[in-house]
Amino acid sequence: MRKIFIISRIIFPIFVIGIIIYLFYAQPFSHKPIKFGSTYMTMNNDFYQTLNEPIANEVDDHNDLLYNRNPELSVNNQITEIENFIKNGVKVIFINPVDGNSPRLIRVLKKAHQMGIKIIVVDSQLKDSNNYVDCTVRSNNYQAGVLCAKELMARQKSANILVLQQPTAISVVERIKGFEDTIKSHPNFQIIDRINTTGQSENSYPKVQRYLSEEKKFDTIMSLNDKTAVGALAAINSINSNKEIAIYTIDGSENIKKMISNKNPNIKATVAQSPLQIGKVAVNVAYKLLNHQKVKKEIILPVQLITSKNIKDFNITGWQ
Repeated sequence: MRKIFIISRIIFPIFVIGIIIYLFYAQPFSHKPIKFGSTYMTMNNDFYQTLNEPIANEVDDHNDLLYNRNPELSVNNQITEIENFIKNGVKVIFINPVDGNSPRLIRVLKKAHQMGIKIIVVDSQLKDSNNYVDCTVRSNNYQAGVLCAKELMARQKSANILVLQQPTAISVVERIKGFEDTIKSHPNFQIIDRINTTGQSENSYPKVQRYLSEEKKFDTIMSLNDKTAVGALAAINSINSNKEIAIYTIDGSENIKKMISNKNPNIKATVAQSPLQIGKVAVNVAYKLLNHQKVKKEIILPVQLITSKNIKDFNITGWQ
């Protein structure tokens, strides 16, 4: 009898330990991973790499799977990626559209949504999205343009402005509209020309360089984003012009913040958005949708003007 008691005292703790090990280690492996897909305009932009980080981390914490793809600024590639997401059985798609007006892109997203896949748009918008997009998470792009224009008018008495734009991106269209609406009642501030770009420095550099070689008269650039502004600045520097061309831009990237901090004579201001916050909000929305919770159709995050006057309030070694 005593032997049975002793054996039971040994076996019972072992049994308890075994149960604990099972709960902590075996149970997660019995979890069937939920599949997510993310496709952003381009991964050749650390904005989207940064935006994707909190999404990837949260999905990993849930022992789920994230398929991240890079359409490389091609609508056709992005459509193929979404079709593959559907085949792979994803439950949620995070998308930053290459072209928010593309009928073919909208068609494939409608197909995904009709199959029960949740669609979350980040950092931009899609045309007529009410019926096939569950939530849009973006910065206040219109206000970003407004802030650039107000800073320009506070610094300068007049301006001949070259606009660097990207008509296929609705977020960019909103930024430029905010800028234009703010200056339109001020005749000393005139948009003299526009250049269509892809939002990449390697694309804006040769286009602005060519424009400068034609000796067009402008003294200010309104840039759709920081990467485009960097290309424009490189073009200005390449011709060794003594003329100071003021640049106003949007993003709040590390490169531009360092230039402002180092008092670069061309970079006057950037309007900061937060890819980290966009990513965090988007993935939180995704899990709410999967748990059948209600979410807002659109979540608009605030933006902040950064100049030499307040640069000390911002982290210049990364994104805010």
